[in-house]
Amino acid sequence: MYSRILAGLLEKRILRQISVLDMLRCDSRNNGDCGLIAMAHISNMDELGSPAHDFSLPNTNPRFGGETVSMGAMNDRNLLLIAFICNHCPYVVHIRDSFVEFAADYQRRGLALVAICSNDVLTHPDDSPERMAEEALKFGYSFPYLFDETQSTAKAYRAACTPDFFLYDQSRTLVYRGQYDSSRPGNNEPVTGEDLCAAVDCLLEGLPVSIEQRPSVGCNIKWKSGEEPDYFNV
Repeated sequence: MYSRILAGLLEKRILRQISVLDMLRCDSRNNGDCGLIAMAHISNMDELGSPAHDFSLPNTNPRFGGETVSMGAMNDRNLLLIAFICNHCPYVVHIRDSFVEFAADYQRRGLALVAICSNDVLTHPDDSPERMAEEALKFGYSFPYLFDETQSTAKAYRAACTPDFFLYDQSRTLVYRGQYDSSRPGNNEPVTGEDLCAAVDCLLEGLPVSIEQRPSVGCNIKWKSGEEPDYFNV
């Protein structure tokens, strides 16, 4: 009981520290959604041990057959990573090449991976299904790229920003939610994916994943006007 309380207090302290530091480091050269400090958001860091939520969403990546992809279609894989991303966000663009390499490597080792874009395409047409398909082909996405038009899947996972990562074990229990690594646009730290890699490596080796996890930082998900979730803070 006390260990869980201490873990919760530690997590809240980390959230405060990360939110301040990363927003201060946000590169002012990035225009639009992420260029301003005020527009940076952090992931919700929901409770570890939470179950994965089922979904069935249209796939935009032409490299994969079938019109929809569901969580059940990946039951043959022991590990599942759900990544909320988009096309235009500078935080996603910043890690994109590295994440493509990460995906190809760990998929060969048994990781099931899907990426989901939940942005409102009326306000952000660069994230439309057609543009998602172009993005997937251009950068060689080795995973389905799903379109969450109703934004219900993002809300079920309490996804808050892009990128936002959710890693599940064989029983589809949440074991990691947080940053890809500490690199951000403009902070001059190399993109390594070390935080997410460490979590996946632990699962592959049958080891527990550390509960000391740092939140992801990025553009907020672009919610439809008037349909923002209760956890969204402008």
